[in-house]
Amino acid sequence: MLAPSTLALFWDLFHQLAREPVTLLWDEGLYPVARWGIEHAAARGVPAHSFAHHSPEALQDRLRRCTQRPVVVCDGFCPGCGRPAPLRAYLEAVRSRHGLLVLDDTQALGIHGTPADGAPYGAGGGGSLRQAGISGPDVLCGASLAKAFGAPMAAIAGPAAFIRRLAENSDVRVHCSPPSVPVLQAAARALELNQLVGDELRARLAGLVGRFRERLREKELRALGGLFPVQSLTPPTRLSAADLHQRLERLGTKAVLQRSRCGASALVTFLVTTGHSELDIDQAVEHLAEAIGRPSGRHAQAAFLPMKQRSRT
Repeated sequence: MLAPSTLALFWDLFHQLAREPVTLLWDEGLYPVARWGIEHAAARGVPAHSFAHHSPEALQDRLRRCTQRPVVVCDGFCPGCGRPAPLRAYLEAVRSRHGLLVLDDTQALGIHGTPADGAPYGAGGGGSLRQAGISGPDVLCGASLAKAFGAPMAAIAGPAAFIRRLAENSDVRVHCSPPSVPVLQAAARALELNQLVGDELRARLAGLVGRFRERLREKELRALGGLFPVQSLTPPTRLSAADLHQRLERLGTKAVLQRSRCGASALVTFLVTTGHSELDIDQAVEHLAEAIGRPSGRHAQAAFLPMKQRSRT
């Protein structure tokens, strides 16, 4: 089922689940938009409790105290700490109680995919469920297509009978506009390109992220995120994240200032896309070293831009 945004999607989903005797259990690192849907259900009287981030043990503890069918909600991948959710462990715990796993896979869709030799992110771009090799009638997956695919809309997939009920009972489909025709065409084109050249683009992206991390190591710096194209750094204690962000801006490198959902520190985050060049990567690290006060080499001339200011290709 399609929706104009993940907010609309999760509003409908948890409104539907509120009709059933369930308890919502959510990973406390969950992205806020899905949490807003949970809060909507909680306002209608549905029990809702968080558990420690990426902790199957904490989930098991919550499940032992759960007297209704559990619905466990998490992100597929957390860019804050750069780790995938322990989906297999979550699903095993859910299945032991005949529950439901709900996944917000906005970050991983279009990046991660089925494990394959020579493919750092996996093949196909199908997201966290493909990467983990799990599926079933007790799994729902919702995601925005605005990240890797560049189309501002959302979709949810799961058991056909449940999705039909969700569509039939949808308040959003009654009271809000659907995704526009140009947006639908953009999504269709993005999925077509994913089939044609997606793995090639993902290989290039992995090379750029690897170069970024290698250049950081040369400056004795490190970033969270592994090979994921969202690379976050906590600045040295003498420098606030806001100050570092401003210094980078003055040097001509645009990064993102954000508050970590799974940590206490503010972060300066770089978004790497296939629209960037090796020169962009090298300049970003040189500017970062200069802003922090590390030894810096010859500056490159190109500008490192956030994702939304680059070609979505």
